[in-house]
Amino acid sequence: MSAAGRILDERPRVSSATDARTLIETVLEALAALAHLVGEETELVRAGRLPEAMTREARKTELAGIYMRGVEQVKLNAVALARFAPAEVKRLKEAHQAFQGLIETNQIVLATARAVSESVIRDLAVDANKPMRANGYGPTATVGAGVFARPNSGPLVVSRRL
Repeated sequence: MSAAGRILDERPRVSSATDARTLIETVLEALAALAHLVGEETELVRAGRLPEAMTREARKTELAGIYMRGVEQVKLNAVALARFAPAEVKRLKEAHQAFQGLIETNQIVLATARAVSESVIRDLAVDANKPMRANGYGPTATVGAGVFARPNSGPLVVSRRL
C-alpha cells in the first residue's frame, strides 16, 4: 500500500493548518495518480488496445479506494479544513471537478467501445446463422473475384481441343 493509503487509513483529525495541508495534499496526490491512470486507460481504449487497458484495472481500483478514503477524511474534517486551509480546499474542489470531466470522457469512450464490440458480435452472429450458398450459379452469380467480379456475366466455356 502506498504512503497515501496508509495516511488516509489512520483517520486523521485536523487540528492545525499543517494537518489540513497534509491531508489535502495527500488526497490531491491520490487523485492525480488516479486521473493519470484513467487518462491512460481512456487513450488505450480509444486506440483499440483493450487488453493493455485491462491490465490497469487492479491499480485503478486501489487508487480509487485510496481517493475515496481521502474524500471521507475531507468530509469528516470539512469544518477544520475550511478554517485552516481554504485555498487548498478550493484547489481540491477544482481538481475533483476536473476529474469528473475526465471520468465522463472515460465513460463515453468505454460505452462507445462496448457498443462497437456488441455490434461486431451481433453481425458475426447474424452471419454465422445465414445459410451457406454457392454464388457461382444463378441470376446473382459473379465471375472473378473482388473488384473485377461481374454479376451475371454468362456461362463459362471450356474447350477440350489443344
